[in-house]
Amino acid sequence: MSQRSVLVWVFVSALSGVLNAAESSRPNVLWIIADDHAAYVTGCYGNNLVKTPNIDALASAGIRFDRAYCNSPVCTASRQSFLTGRYPRSIGVSLLSTPLPESELTLAEILKEAGYDTAAFGKMHFNSQLAHGFDLRIDMPQYQQWLKAKGPAALPAGVEVLGQWKPFRDPASVWLNSGYRPFGATLEDMPSTFIARRAQEYLSQKRDKPFFAMVSFFEPHSPYRFPVEYAGRKKPADFDVPKVGPEDDWQIPAIFRELTDDEKRGIQASYYTSVEYADWCIGQVLQALDKSGQADNTLVVYIGDHGYCLGHHGRFEKHCMYEQAIRAPLIVRYPQGVKAGSSTDALVEFIDIAPTILDLCGVKKPNRFQGRSLVPLLDGKADKHREYVLIEYGHNDEVCLRTEKWKLVYERGQDTRDDGYDPAGDPPGPKLRLFDLTSDPDEMTNVAQRPENRAVVSDLTDKLVKHLVATTRRPERIPRSFDPLALLDSLTQPDDIR
Repeated sequence: MSQRSVLVWVFVSALSGVLNAAESSRPNVLWIIADDHAAYVTGCYGNNLVKTPNIDALASAGIRFDRAYCNSPVCTASRQSFLTGRYPRSIGVSLLSTPLPESELTLAEILKEAGYDTAAFGKMHFNSQLAHGFDLRIDMPQYQQWLKAKGPAALPAGVEVLGQWKPFRDPASVWLNSGYRPFGATLEDMPSTFIARRAQEYLSQKRDKPFFAMVSFFEPHSPYRFPVEYAGRKKPADFDVPKVGPEDDWQIPAIFRELTDDEKRGIQASYYTSVEYADWCIGQVLQALDKSGQADNTLVVYIGDHGYCLGHHGRFEKHCMYEQAIRAPLIVRYPQGVKAGSSTDALVEFIDIAPTILDLCGVKKPNRFQGRSLVPLLDGKADKHREYVLIEYGHNDEVCLRTEKWKLVYERGQDTRDDGYDPAGDPPGPKLRLFDLTSDPDEMTNVAQRPENRAVVSDLTDKLVKHLVATTRRPERIPRSFDPLALLDSLTQPDDIR
């Protein structure tokens, strides 16, 4: 047995009574992810303009988390964090291109060692050829081979479709699909439809062991793809352009400043339509689960990997700490342990999902996990979970601490961001912002410098510093100075594993 196998075995050797029962009594796990899906663009979260019947039905049969937060508003860091149950800085993955280290223990590896079949369909952002515990991997290479072998279906005559996606090379109005154009494919030829079909096949198979399957769709990530059959579903004129706040000008990325209101409405229409297509794909997978007869013994989790701004604060992306970018949908359905139609406003983090799954599967949580099981919320024994949530964004050396009432955001203030979202005329230097989310839920007014908030800033800064110290991989970076800003300046720098 290899050293790595020994490590995994140690973590799963102590199992609860669930593993002493028959294999068939152990729950399956189906974890569905949509890329860049913000909670506020979902019917069950109160949006009447978007149609998401499948996500809404999932919520009505389970529990909806109203204040669930990603641990980083960028795909790679968020995904590798929730798959390992650890903060991005602790696993050394805070940047978009960083591969997940082989040394990190994933949920798939733990469940595989505990006797589960494991499979991942679609976007995973491993940034390497490693499988990280998944026996089966289906992604874009398999889709491209499939499409080449069968040949794409003919498109309707005269339809204008998206061209090649060239972010930052084309104007933002083009790569953000303000023209409201469909992807150049029919419904059955779309990459996410392919992923849904492969997941359906997997769920229909008979097996002797329980399964852990992640199904990760590419939508609604820009350019907000949707099939030609979905063209014209929305009217751009029906959308309102979010107002930019009085203090927002300094932080608006330069690439978005030339967008017109009509272009902004077109971008929203494209995003909403892409969400509706993602919802259809999700429905296909859930229908296959129902048809397989395994739904009653399957834990289903649905999330967006983070949120997304659609003109809020002048932004059309994530990569920031505004609520629209960091709050994402989290829905859990488990007939054997979750009350249907319930909801909670407890503060939770995405690193809490992996330990929750292990808890329900009867597998001991590794000591290295930093997330906390959500089971007390699922079974109604608790209505609170965390005092605050923590989010970090390595490309801007930015960290955030959000409580019930307050949000503290610190930016180290490097001269130029390396992610393409550099503001025009943003002065260099550290920036500390405080928002009172009770009186200012739209985060329009920074109250960090008000004398009456001095104690609040001090308390939240102290909590943020303690978190960064506890989760850093580079303790030698901790300065001898006890000045909080000096600590923040030192500890917010990325230290990704390469």
